[in-house]
Amino acid sequence: MAAPKPAAGGVTLSITGAIDKMGTMTYDAGGYGPAGSPPPGAPPTGYPPPGPPGFPPPGYGPPPYGAYGPPPGYAGPGYGSAGYFAPPPVIRPGVVPLRPLTLSDMFNGAIAYMRVNPKATLGLTTIVVVAAQLFGLALSLWPLAFAGQLAGSLEGDANNGASLVLQNGSGLASLASSFAATVATTLSTILLSGLLTVVVGRAVFGAGIGIGEAWRRLKPRLWALIGFTLAEGIGALVLIAIPVVIIAVVAVAANGWAAFFFAIPLVLALIAALAYLGTMLAFAPAIIVLERGRIGYAVRRSFSLIKGDFWRVFGIRVLAVVVAQIVAAAVAIPFSFGGQFLLTAAASTGTAMIAMVLIAVGGAIGQIITGPFSAGVVVLQYTDRRIRAEAFDLVLQTGATTGWAAPPNSTDDLWLTGQR
Repeated sequence: MAAPKPAAGGVTLSITGAIDKMGTMTYDAGGYGPAGSPPPGAPPTGYPPPGPPGFPPPGYGPPPYGAYGPPPGYAGPGYGSAGYFAPPPVIRPGVVPLRPLTLSDMFNGAIAYMRVNPKATLGLTTIVVVAAQLFGLALSLWPLAFAGQLAGSLEGDANNGASLVLQNGSGLASLASSFAATVATTLSTILLSGLLTVVVGRAVFGAGIGIGEAWRRLKPRLWALIGFTLAEGIGALVLIAIPVVIIAVVAVAANGWAAFFFAIPLVLALIAALAYLGTMLAFAPAIIVLERGRIGYAVRRSFSLIKGDFWRVFGIRVLAVVVAQIVAAAVAIPFSFGGQFLLTAAASTGTAMIAMVLIAVGGAIGQIITGPFSAGVVVLQYTDRRIRAEAFDLVLQTGATTGWAAPPNSTDDLWLTGQR
C-alpha cells in the first residue's frame, strides 16, 4: 500500500491500485474505468437523475413514456412487429392510395377529384348538362307552343274536327320531341361519362387536365362508346321483349290468371339477368376510353375482371347509385315541387312552360352534382379490380415515382398494360 502523496493545490488523491478477482482496476472513489468516470448506477451526463428503485428513469415512465418517448427497441404501436421499423407509407400521388381500395377510398376519391379539378369536373358537367337540358327543354316546350298556336287558329271554328286535329297535332309533336330529347340526353350522358373517365384516369396520378385536352383524348374513342351504348340498349330491349312475348302468348292461349302466375318467375328472372349483365359490363366504357380497346375486347375484359368479385362490385354500384339518387332528389325537391304545383294549377300554356322549366332546372342541378361522383366511383372500381386481379398497383406506383419528371400525359399509357 503506497502512502498518500500531496497533490497540487493540497488535494490528496488515494489510489488503491489493487486488482480485483475480475481483473479490473478499482479506485478509492468506488467507480470503474478511468479517472473521472461516474459511479455505478449514475445516469449519463445531461440526463435527469434516476427515480426510485424498480422504476424506469424519468422521461421513460408509463405511457405515454414521458418526454423522451419509448425506450430504444420498444416493440410498441407504430414500431413494427420487431420493434424497430414501421411499415413503409403507402404511395398516394393522386386522389386514392395506390393499393387495393376500400369503399371509403372510392367514395372519398370520387369527391376529391372534383375538389382538386373543379373546372374539368363540375364545370365540364355544367356545360354538357345545361346544353342537353336546354335542347330537351326546347323540344318539350315546342308541342305546347304548337298546340297553343293551333288552338288560336282554330278558335271560333265550328268544325267538329277542330279538337281532333289539335289533339293529333300536339300528340305527334310531343312524341317526336320526347324521342329527340331522349336521344340528346343519351348522347350527352355518353359524352360526359367519357370525358370524366379521362379526368379520373389522370387524377389517380395526381395530374390535372383541362377540358380541351380531355376532349382530344376522348375524341378517337367516342364512336366506340356510342356503339357500345347502342348495342347495350338493343340487347336490353331484346332481353325485355322475350318474357313480354311469352306472357302475351300465354294470355292469349290460356287466360289472364295463368299469364299472371306465369309472369312472376319470368319478371324475376328478367330483373336478375339485367342486374347481372349490367354489372358485368360496368367496366366496358372505362376500358374503351383508358385502354383504348374495341367494343368486343372491352366486353370480354369487363367480364374477366368482374367475374371473380361480382358481389362486391354489384354492392358498391348499388350503394353509389342510391347515394347519388338521394342527393339528386334532395337538390331537385324544391324545383320539382314548384313545377308540379304549377302544372296542377296551370291555367295557360305560359304557366305550363314555367313549370317545365323549373323541373328541368332541378334535374340539371342534381345531375351536375351527382354525375361526376357516379363516373368517379365506376373508374375507381375498375382501378381497384385491376389492382386486385393484376397487381396493377405496382404499375401505378412505377408511374407515380417516375411521373413527376415526365409530362402528365405520359401516365395515360400505363392503363394499357392490362391488354393481352
